[in-house]
Amino acid sequence: MTDIISAQDLVKTFGRNRAVDGVSFAVGEGEIFGFLGPNGAGKTTTTRMLTGVIPPDSGTATVLGHDIRKKPVLAKQGFGVVPETSNAYTDLSAWQNMMLMGELYGLPRRLAEKRASDLLVTVGLLGNKEQKVQAYSKGMKQRLILAMALVHDPKVLFLDEPTGGLDVQSTQMILSLLRDKNREGMTIFLTTHNMEEANRLCHRVAIIRHGKIVAIDAPEKLKMAIDRVHRIEVSFDRGVPGEALGEVSGVIAVNRIGDKYRLDVLSRDTAIRSLVAFAASNNLQIVTLNTLAPTLDDAFLRLTQEGGS
Repeated sequence: MTDIISAQDLVKTFGRNRAVDGVSFAVGEGEIFGFLGPNGAGKTTTTRMLTGVIPPDSGTATVLGHDIRKKPVLAKQGFGVVPETSNAYTDLSAWQNMMLMGELYGLPRRLAEKRASDLLVTVGLLGNKEQKVQAYSKGMKQRLILAMALVHDPKVLFLDEPTGGLDVQSTQMILSLLRDKNREGMTIFLTTHNMEEANRLCHRVAIIRHGKIVAIDAPEKLKMAIDRVHRIEVSFDRGVPGEALGEVSGVIAVNRIGDKYRLDVLSRDTAIRSLVAFAASNNLQIVTLNTLAPTLDDAFLRLTQEGGS
């Protein structure tokens, strides 16, 4: 897989605060890459270095093979940026903002108009295209700046908290559009606080804490790596002694919760096989059997708390 975005030992200091401290990672072509961390962890500063808004004190950043410091124009021609706060001109209409973006990227007028119309239809704003942006709701503004970032059909899209504080309709529309663009081959770099959003969208995520990367992996792998002890919930057609379940192979602890038994196990596969055998040998029927995997929230909290690894 070709690396579309690359950060090598990025460092940025503001006064006595080292906001980014030797950050390195790579994003492959066609990935949706999530960049997660608590407030002040260095997410936005890293993104601003990657997109050429601020220079790093040291280290390198490349996008589409172009060093963002040495060849910023070539790099920026190939990506779009959706900032956390709207960068649309509020005294212009949505259509005027779209045409302005087309001019900035050197698009022929007819092509810019075609793309603008198509994108405004997609984000549900074509009927409001002549309305000044100052009258738009937050959700409408966010959908507009996403359309503006896509008007030049970039190969890479950077997004900083694209759905923060939005209504459900706007959120779903944006997420659906991102999935569609990714299926078409677009590489997406997503900064977000929304763990569920990252879990549903991202192929891999990086978690940053105090300016350092503490983990990079697929969401499911991160969730499973934070704890060696797994949990299973099981219920039978009649009660069984907890101590009997404690003898099942792979089970290390048993807790009864209502009509269910919550089991701590070292191996889910071994425990599930043993539970099936236990039920059969005791003439029991298994009514429910659920594996309780840790969530991405669990992984995030574990990896970003003091002393996390």
